[in-house]
Amino acid sequence: MYKRILNNKRIRGFILSLKSITTNDRKTLGKKAYTKIREEIITLNFRPGQMLSESELAATLGVSRTPVREAFLMLLQEELLEIIPQRGARVALISVKKVEEARFVRESLEISAFKSVARNWNSDDLRQKGIEAKAIELIKKQQKAALKGESIEFLQLDEIFHQLFLELVENQTLISVVSQMRGHLNRMRYLELKTPNHMENVVSQHQSILKAVFSNNEEETEKLLQYHFSHKKDELPEVIEMHSDYFTS
Repeated sequence: MYKRILNNKRIRGFILSLKSITTNDRKTLGKKAYTKIREEIITLNFRPGQMLSESELAATLGVSRTPVREAFLMLLQEELLEIIPQRGARVALISVKKVEEARFVRESLEISAFKSVARNWNSDDLRQKGIEAKAIELIKKQQKAALKGESIEFLQLDEIFHQLFLELVENQTLISVVSQMRGHLNRMRYLELKTPNHMENVVSQHQSILKAVFSNNEEETEKLLQYHFSHKKDELPEVIEMHSDYFTS
């Protein structure tokens, strides 16, 4: 009887489709767990050096331990987690070397991308008119977030602002690499946002960058972005001193 059922093509296909759904669901849960845990690490809700429990996270996220384990593996590859023998998984300390490397890569790629956008900017292009309006609106929202002291919202808006122009270059490899770099940078950047006037300075710099891009001033765009990134780099020693227990060389 059982063999006869398995020999039925329609039933076999149904069983295979169920297996596929189960596999896809598991992958989806693993990805969702990764996204959520990564967000908690990046925003410093999970502090550098904090131990993480698979079982506790599984209970919090409402999943089994398998998706959490899969998320841990992805975060280990990204060097945002590390395994401590006999203890378990720990949020990696912020590596000063990794931050500096990531900042260099991001700076190099983004300056090239923004220069390309400035060179080819055409205010009569309907798509670019839409980008212009969206960029101006994003800066207004950043100003409001700065006034409220909402650092998480501010950084999210900052990411969207930069992404807006990177997508105009239509280079998925560039976008993927920059996105990966931001993982290590953003923990540092959340700490930077706590320094006096940092958010206000970023808003002012974004406004100047927009003006240069919209006027096709490639040279000025490069100069402003170099300052935009170097200004943040100058704050690194102060941030490390304030949160020394979060960092490693």
